[in-house]
Amino acid sequence: MSSVIIGVDPHKLSATIEVVDHHGRRLGGGRYPTDNDGYKRVRKYVAQWPDRVWAVEGANGAGRPLAQRLLADGESVVDVPAKLAARVRLFDTGHNRKTDATDAHSIAAVAVHTKNLRVLSADGALEAIRMLCDRRDELSHQRVQTVNRIQRLLSELLPGQRKRDLSADQAKALLATVKPRDLAGKTRRRITAEEIADLVAIDRKLKKINTELKTSVLERGSGLMDIHGIGPAVASRILADVGDVARFADRNRFASWTGTAPLDASSGEQIRHRLSRAGNRRMNHVIHIAAIVQIRNDTEGRAYYRRKLAAGKTPMEALRCLKRRISDVIYRQLVADADEAGPGGHCGATLISSAVDLPPHIDTSDQPLPGPVPVTLRPDASADQRHHPAAS
Repeated sequence: MSSVIIGVDPHKLSATIEVVDHHGRRLGGGRYPTDNDGYKRVRKYVAQWPDRVWAVEGANGAGRPLAQRLLADGESVVDVPAKLAARVRLFDTGHNRKTDATDAHSIAAVAVHTKNLRVLSADGALEAIRMLCDRRDELSHQRVQTVNRIQRLLSELLPGQRKRDLSADQAKALLATVKPRDLAGKTRRRITAEEIADLVAIDRKLKKINTELKTSVLERGSGLMDIHGIGPAVASRILADVGDVARFADRNRFASWTGTAPLDASSGEQIRHRLSRAGNRRMNHVIHIAAIVQIRNDTEGRAYYRRKLAAGKTPMEALRCLKRRISDVIYRQLVADADEAGPGGHCGATLISSAVDLPPHIDTSDQPLPGPVPVTLRPDASADQRHHPAAS
């Protein structure tokens, strides 16, 4: 029997599916709850098509719980980006009015006609890293809010005194100098002490998560932390969001995904490029952090940044050039780690340096080259690329 595609429009409490063949003809569908009973029913319904692939919209978002359950049961699952499904729905219906049924149909159509969709795999270690990264982000946001509340309370207890980058110990020292006598002041001091205790607990949790993330990255054998400006948290986020680097045909595709490939904004004789708002903004943010760290320290990244300034680029344009270079280095490192792992193995250590410049045999343009480019994931050439010296 020929394979079928099962398009899934997931929600918290329900999932709508549509089953199509490889020509896009509808074979069936339905709406099922996402509880255990509904999951068993949908699995029983699709059992009539043994050769099947599930296309889940937003497998890293709302569709993650269902996608992980399917993977645990040995099902084949691909991730359909919501933007692609929205475009297909617009072209198919002529409008953007949504229903669960039309969404499931659009998702299935994307899976039928789109090549190189991200194929999900049951990688428990990578899923653990992803959960730890999400937890760390939540705690970081909570920490910022807590510090802001402490700053506000201390500014009322100690008018005219404010310290940037306030730590828990510094907040305790400031609070110890205040002994109000009125009821409002005593209440304000007590609440401040409670907020400081919350900050201490959050810092303790963040320290523990950072240690776990560092251990997890090293256990996977990734060399991302060898790149200056990339620590355990950033390396873990890269691994969690990228997944399998083989889904990117070359460094330009990867740069487009990270939002570091500038867009052509030339007009007449004025040749310029502007910032791209497309791509994974979270990845763009971690690359931005790495770029700022490199600029602040004596690194090859800072030297490259200064060369761009000397060439007449503005600080923001020079920063975007550096971010693109760091994106290329991250891609090269991920490819090297995948080559070290081999088929079915674990990623091993790599000897690639943390320099931001690319090897001499790779074009050093700050923007993607027009037209098709050679595939960079060639198994027969991986060893040569892995041991090629970095440019100074």
